Amino acid sequence: MKAIAVHPGTPGSIHLREIPRPSLTDIPEGRGVRVKVLRVGVDGTDKEINAAEYGAAPPGDDFLVTGHESFGQVLEVGPNVPSTIRPGTYVVASVRRPGSTIYGKIGLQDFTTDDVYYERGINLLHGFLTEEYVEDAQYVFPLPDSLREVGVLLEPTTVAEKGINHAYEIQRRLKVWEPMRACILGSGTIGLLAALVARSRGLEVTVFSLPERPYKNADLVEQLGGVYISSQGASLAEVGAERGPFDLMFDATGFSPLVWEAAEVLGKNGVLVLASITGGDRKVEINSDAINQSFVLGNKVMVGTVNASPNDFRSGVNSLIKAEALFPGWLSHLLTTPVAGLENYEEMIRQLTENSDAIKVYVEVAGNGAGA
Repeated sequence: MKAIAVHPGTPGSIHLREIPRPSLTDIPEGRGVRVKVLRVGVDGTDKEINAAEYGAAPPGDDFLVTGHESFGQVLEVGPNVPSTIRPGTYVVASVRRPGSTIYGKIGLQDFTTDDVYYERGINLLHGFLTEEYVEDAQYVFPLPDSLREVGVLLEPTTVAEKGINHAYEIQRRLKVWEPMRACILGSGTIGLLAALVARSRGLEVTVFSLPERPYKNADLVEQLGGVYISSQGASLAEVGAERGPFDLMFDATGFSPLVWEAAEVLGKNGVLVLASITGGDRKVEINSDAINQSFVLGNKVMVGTVNASPNDFRSGVNSLIKAEALFPGWLSHLLTTPVAGLENYEEMIRQLTENSDAIKVYVEVAGNGAGA
């Protein structure tokens, strides 16, 4: 069967190749789920892997099948798969797999202390940009038929879901935490989904991002009942004075200096969630004394988040269901840029590289119809 793959470490090596069709027997103890891939979302991670910035092939192979944002339909299941997953069920598979630490053993592989990660389509495990895959049922999450058009957004939703879930989890220490205002930094896919999750929890939302209007993403923020402000027209300090104090802030910009501005704007008993992975060696001056004092006296928290746990996938499904009820049709507007078929992998990379207006680029692997 066909798959999109790279040779890790070789820039621009993305290609179409034939790989063996998987079998339920690849998974032990009758827990296998064989899935027909319908759609796969792609993002900067896929672009960076093709640029040989990171990524590693599974042992025994010199290639890595890419793609970590899956959406598919079950073809067959093993005898020991839960009854919630049956042929015809729409499903999404999670990305990270357990390594050697205790966290993987308790279903929190996203908290691993291992230096080496096992991630589908990213590192040491083949991904989902192929016709079919087989996976252990514990890493497969069912979606209702009502999400068949937007289910490919579940994996990126879990990034926002985990960050905001953990902000609430951390603040259980307060016994009573009733946040009112959230500020999302960045208006890309993750920023928009974080705004959605925050609005679904009833928070007032401000999205602070670089682009000026006219800008589709700004319109989408306002359709949620949020407020969009361009950083070209106001500083974050000014936004905080007008729209804050912010109880919850979520950074999805990829621009690390903004984190320290956010730390100054964060309200008392607030949580600042960092979800951007930034490389490089950028350095900035910060108001270290003021930030330190405000965090100590204001009982503030700054926390990093990466990947997502099984519970985040389950709650992410509920968030998508809730979003479709509260904001009908909103999620579909994020699916801006379809690419038809695995054969068009070069177009996929071009869209990721050149199309600055794209919110979510995704590959239509086998269409999105029912029937397994």
